[in-house]
Amino acid sequence: MGRSAPPGRRDLARAKPPEGCDRFCCDEMLIRLGRWLRAAGYDTAIARRRGSDRALLEAARADRRVLITRDRKVLEIRDADASTLLLTGRGLKEWVAETTRDLAIDWLKAPFPRCLLCNRPLAAAPDEARALLPARVIDMAAQATWCPDCEKLYWPGSHVARMRRRLEAWQRQEFA
Repeated sequence: MGRSAPPGRRDLARAKPPEGCDRFCCDEMLIRLGRWLRAAGYDTAIARRRGSDRALLEAARADRRVLITRDRKVLEIRDADASTLLLTGRGLKEWVAETTRDLAIDWLKAPFPRCLLCNRPLAAAPDEARALLPARVIDMAAQATWCPDCEKLYWPGSHVARMRRRLEAWQRQEFA
């Protein structure tokens, strides 16, 4: 028989923000999840090495983001559970299942509109950037996009098809 928590103590593993939030901040432990949320079309900041948990939470709140973390200590901060999702899974598949369930993530919201590295919305690639495409994909030049901030070039190659299949599986709640 399991032990129950003392009266008045919150169940930290169950704390989660309200559904319908669509701006996120993943802590440094969840970089991969953050990039997948970006791929699905969500505005997702990824915190790099940071100061205190309180500073991270306050920054997420100031930017009107739900903080997604695996750090239980964050939930010891007063009212953190109203804007924080604590993930308990041990890897990407479990984290995806948890965020899908707890935040009603639509993995096909608007695939591939953001830079996976810096989160900036992508723009049509300028001609000088298209000229940098590998010769084998030059026929996709019209569909190329790029990030105005980090100048990363994106095109709909086979990697995008693989990523889209994964997003489609997650949308069907197939997390294996």
